[in-house]
Amino acid sequence: MRVRQRAWSISLAELRRYPEVGALAGFLAVFLSFSIVAPHFLTPASLAGIMTIAAELGLVAIGVTLLMIAGEFDLSVGSVLGVSAMAFALMARAGIPHLIAFLGALGLAAAIGALNGWVVTRGRLPSFIVTLGSMMFWRGVLLAVTGGFPIAYEEKSLLMFALSGRLPGGFHASALWFLGVALIATLVLTRTPFGNAIFASGGNPQAARALGVEVARVKQIGFILTAVLAALAGIIQFSRFGSVDPLRGEGMELEAIAATVTGGTLLTGGYGSVMGTVLGALIVGMVRNGLVLAGAPAYWYRAFIGLVLVGAVIINLRIRRSG
Repeated sequence: MRVRQRAWSISLAELRRYPEVGALAGFLAVFLSFSIVAPHFLTPASLAGIMTIAAELGLVAIGVTLLMIAGEFDLSVGSVLGVSAMAFALMARAGIPHLIAFLGALGLAAAIGALNGWVVTRGRLPSFIVTLGSMMFWRGVLLAVTGGFPIAYEEKSLLMFALSGRLPGGFHASALWFLGVALIATLVLTRTPFGNAIFASGGNPQAARALGVEVARVKQIGFILTAVLAALAGIIQFSRFGSVDPLRGEGMELEAIAATVTGGTLLTGGYGSVMGTVLGALIVGMVRNGLVLAGAPAYWYRAFIGLVLVGAVIINLRIRRSG
């Protein structure tokens, strides 16, 4: 009996090294559940829809993950997504070449992220409060500039196709951007000194500073990357729909945090995984698509996400506290 208990303890201690465990358990549970109860869930069209949803949310969530590992929050990503998409739309309608409009929108997002990071690190203010204010400010700016009306744009370009064009099998190009960014972020986080600095800044800032890590600089870069990825997701959405409304991205910050936490990233910082966040985004996509196919009312979506989130967090904490 003692041998079995010891083996169980060792296996749990090994699992602590993998933040993705809780997300993987949630992913399998959701996938198997909808495969049984939702007709046509496993069809190519359904899988393509899931991947499209996961890609646009996942790009935002990857930035949120890196920032949360560094010990900070960004609640303004939904507003940044909307502002960037609207900026791209307005510049495109004004006749500005799409590539320049694309770079301009990303630059605007980078400036917003830099401002958030500067206020948080220089003013030593809680990022939760700073980005909450930023979220409300930029949403208000967006509503004021547009007068509350959506912006439509019917023309297409090679850039817009590269961002969200439909590929063979019904999938969108956004899936490639999502997987590419996830791979790069994983390599940066696990194989580079900057990745080590991100973990150190969130896990123990005092010790990180003693070792020569510029914690404020690491966090500021994290805010910029988060805003730029939110902008990329917003422009991808605009390229897919051909329009953008002033409420675009509203609530995205909560879904991104849900995907991140479901993926095993701790709210306290210093621990997390981009691959776990990818699974978390896929879970959100499966739930949104699966509920529709199962004929469930739309208002069950957030309730289901909440259950999956709590379940994944319980598994993650159980594993983290073992050994």
